[in-house]
Amino acid sequence: MFQSSTEEVTTGGGGTPESGQSSGVSPLGRGRHDVPVSMDPGSSSSSSRQSSGAPNTSSRRASSPASGPSQHLFRLGQAGHFIPPSTTGSSFRGTPRFRKTPGSGGPGAHSARTPLTEHTGTTCSSAASTSCASVIVAVVEGRGLARGEIGMASLNLKCPELVLSQFADTGTYAKVITKLHILVPLEILMPDTASEKGKGTKLFSLITENFQTVAFTAIQRKYFNERKGLEYLQQLCAPEFGTVVMEVQAKYYCLAAAASLLKYLEFIQNSIYAPKSLKVIFKGSEQTAMIDSASATNLELVVNNRDRRSEHTLFGVLNYTKTMGGGRRLRSNILEPLLDVDTISLRLDAIQELLQEEELFYGLRNAIGNFLDIDQLLSVLVQIPKQETVQVAEAKITHVIQLKHTLDLVPSLRMVLKKCTTALLKAYSTSLEDNRFDTILEQIKTVINDDTTYMKGSLSMRTQKCYAVRPNINQFLDIARRAYTEIVDDIAGLVDQLGERHGLPMRTSFSTARGFFIQMKLEGAAFPDGKLPAEFLKVTKQKNSYSFTTADLMKMNYRCDEALREIFHMSYVVICQLLSIVHEHIHCLYKLSEAVSMLDMLVSLANACTMSDYVRPEFTDTLAIKQGRHPILERIAGRQPVSNNSYISDGANFVIVTGPNMSGKSTYLKQVALCQIMAQIGSFVPAEYASFRIADQIFTRIGVDDDFETNSSTFMVEMKEVSYIIHNVSSRSLIIIDELGRGTSAEEGIGICHSVCEFLLSLKAFTLFATHFLELCQLEALYPNVENQHMEVQHSRGEAGAETVVFTHVLCRGRSEERQYGLRAAEMTALPQSIIQNAKAISSRVSQHLLAQQQSDPETQQQRAVHHLATRLLQTARNSKLDQDSLRIYLKGLKKNYEASIQATMQAGDVEEE
Repeated sequence: MFQSSTEEVTTGGGGTPESGQSSGVSPLGRGRHDVPVSMDPGSSSSSSRQSSGAPNTSSRRASSPASGPSQHLFRLGQAGHFIPPSTTGSSFRGTPRFRKTPGSGGPGAHSARTPLTEHTGTTCSSAASTSCASVIVAVVEGRGLARGEIGMASLNLKCPELVLSQFADTGTYAKVITKLHILVPLEILMPDTASEKGKGTKLFSLITENFQTVAFTAIQRKYFNERKGLEYLQQLCAPEFGTVVMEVQAKYYCLAAAASLLKYLEFIQNSIYAPKSLKVIFKGSEQTAMIDSASATNLELVVNNRDRRSEHTLFGVLNYTKTMGGGRRLRSNILEPLLDVDTISLRLDAIQELLQEEELFYGLRNAIGNFLDIDQLLSVLVQIPKQETVQVAEAKITHVIQLKHTLDLVPSLRMVLKKCTTALLKAYSTSLEDNRFDTILEQIKTVINDDTTYMKGSLSMRTQKCYAVRPNINQFLDIARRAYTEIVDDIAGLVDQLGERHGLPMRTSFSTARGFFIQMKLEGAAFPDGKLPAEFLKVTKQKNSYSFTTADLMKMNYRCDEALREIFHMSYVVICQLLSIVHEHIHCLYKLSEAVSMLDMLVSLANACTMSDYVRPEFTDTLAIKQGRHPILERIAGRQPVSNNSYISDGANFVIVTGPNMSGKSTYLKQVALCQIMAQIGSFVPAEYASFRIADQIFTRIGVDDDFETNSSTFMVEMKEVSYIIHNVSSRSLIIIDELGRGTSAEEGIGICHSVCEFLLSLKAFTLFATHFLELCQLEALYPNVENQHMEVQHSRGEAGAETVVFTHVLCRGRSEERQYGLRAAEMTALPQSIIQNAKAISSRVSQHLLAQQQSDPETQQQRAVHHLATRLLQTARNSKLDQDSLRIYLKGLKKNYEASIQATMQAGDVEEE
């Protein structure tokens, strides 16, 4: 009766209220709590000693006058200047926002707020919605001779994974800034000595400059204690990840960062992590390729530059994930591509199997789509709240139901993976055979009803929570549930009586905000006397639908809530006993989280291949792409854009691309970089054939729109970006430079371009350099590893004799022969014809003079031919998979081309002598 006559209504945004409960009233999401100020720094196991039954700490409030400055755990980074966390006014745009903590004020100081309940200025696009700011990062730098040695520790509040990093950085701190941009931090913790008395260190100044909207907290240096950090790891690290403790025990700075971070999290969340429950991993800077934040922005990897909500990004092109964890993993991989060819090959093998086995592809996609966010579920399960409230009790019941729902899905995922053949899929299949999944589920089913499951909708989930615990476990719980059922039946009966009495079509509805209320739709009918009866209260109207309540119904709602509180409280006691047993095996869920997120990403990458013609890439010492396409442009256009070939090798590692505006130079450069990233995350690429050399860093310097009013600032931006590339480039990097030196005079611009090119030519990095300075094309005559290419343009004349230009967007060998394309644009304006003709004449004379200077002598051309032959022979020796006959034919072709080049050079020399 109750379910059939009751309609559920969600209010205020359409999200399911239970998800609000899991994030809003769980230990992660509780609003404000008074916390003890004095924490014993000598205690290494304070977390394990504290439990939900911890003694009341109200006698040691943050605002207590007895708390002296020496006892404060945290203090403000800028003396005397405090900006409240809620302040978002534009007047503070350039000032780092410091969080006020109980150590920073006397009586009347605000208590700390948990990060999940505070909104910072950090924004998230829809493309990056899976990673909306929920990460807290601690950063510490060595002092004295150790300056430049960086320790970092980060923990996502939605995922109980502690990530440690320690690395040596340059004076520009490029690695720190890049890692922070990838993490999208909610809050950054640093030692107070880094910002004391306004004399911040260079690292502190750079971080605050780059992350102006992120909250900062200065923590006393003594809490960055490597000994405490190691003790924390030994106490909290799950057994599966125990080897990381051995790996980091001599990495003092990341241990120090971990100590401060874990202490701070315990402080703000008013909860502790259960022993042996955290996933701890160490990430060095050498395991993934580095893409700086400017390059990620230029290439539109996760955020579209025109519309932050648009999905026209590389992430949007590849993202067909079904779970939050899969989306987070894909985003992380795009921003930090892999360097290990074996790992990439394993992913490519798995994607190839998914594309070939349709049943496996659809089976995996359907099985994965039912999983909740396992990381977030783990995050709340491994925490032990210090306070017991009705909200905490209700949230814990929800979490156990979600855990049961998750474990119920494991057998179906196992079945799908039974027939897989590739190494990576078989490895995940094996990891799911862990009998601890069944052990936990059996333990849960001894307490939780078999038919209890996670459901969308506030009323449905409320019913599931109410009847989750099996009957006959707690007699008082059974009595409370009978009382609740009777009240709900009485509510349904009351609404039926009201409908009969007034002759109106009423029905019972429910929302989290209002509880049970009455809803009524009038289709052509009218009220008696033209208005609602006086006993109807809190009336709201939407079109022809009315919602209201009555005094009796409000009393019944109150009784219903009282009964629910009793049910949740008594269920919580049973649930806590269950969780104490489950906690022993809970860390096996990290395996499940890893498997589901990776499988989700692999299925997503396979799905992207089905949307267009992608090919499996190879990895050699050469970048060779046949008929490559721009992946984002392909999505926007809805059809295949113009494709182009690319070839960069050790013998021709510097490509100069010329051509008029709008010819497609920038699109081509970005296309190469995007395909490189796709290949290194283990994805197929949009091409007919693709071979890549692993790039350890990807740099971009993309031109900005010309603006006479900002020429100076534009030029400074160019110089800073090029300086960054020069200081951080390696021989295995991929460099994309589009328009350099345009912000100053032509002479200075050409000089800077020439000088930068010569520096980069001394390296083995692969470089694509697009420019309008045709003078740079003479570098091909001076250096054998330079190659000129241009975007082809076709000319045609109409019936009236007017010349039209057609941009083919096709890349061709050699320098651009286009002349005066800027003057053609000028002709379309109102400039007098005499000025245009004079400009053409002067431009023609200058061009002829430059062309005469660019002719190379025969000896240089011969050296170039020898160099090209040598590099092709080396590439063949390293990478060739041809059989003997094919190899013989290929080598004969090389010999023939070489002899033709030498003969052409000698003939050109004879002509010059004559």
